[in-house]
Amino acid sequence: MLFHASCVSLGGNAVLILGAAGSGKSALALQLMAFGAMLVADDRTEVTVPDAWPVASAPAAIRGRIEVRGIGILSATPAPPAPIVLAVDLDKIETERLPPERVTDILGCSIPLLHKIEGLHFASAILQYLKGGRAEV
Repeated sequence: MLFHASCVSLGGNAVLILGAAGSGKSALALQLMAFGAMLVADDRTEVTVPDAWPVASAPAAIRGRIEVRGIGILSATPAPPAPIVLAVDLDKIETERLPPERVTDILGCSIPLLHKIEGLHFASAILQYLKGGRAEV
């Protein structure tokens, strides 16, 4: 299935970045890449479920490319397909200091979900989530 989403991976685990056109999917992916994540796909992400868990990959036509508004299309070393362990919804703003654990359904699998945070620490927080997960409260 093709999702209107960007996707990056770190340590072989992927975060799917969802949102409307112009919501900042590519910008967030680029920030995550600057911190060491690898580009899986920009703006369109293929998702399959080969072993009961969703795996993200790039359509061949856009593999290794990311669009940056005001600059153009940039080349990036493409990441291999990766299991989706986190989703981010840029269309919803997080208003709670300690939000509840949220999930979204991706092809029948419950994936942890974050809403957009208005702050410079958002990309860093996503990377730390990929590295260590969310602590029990």
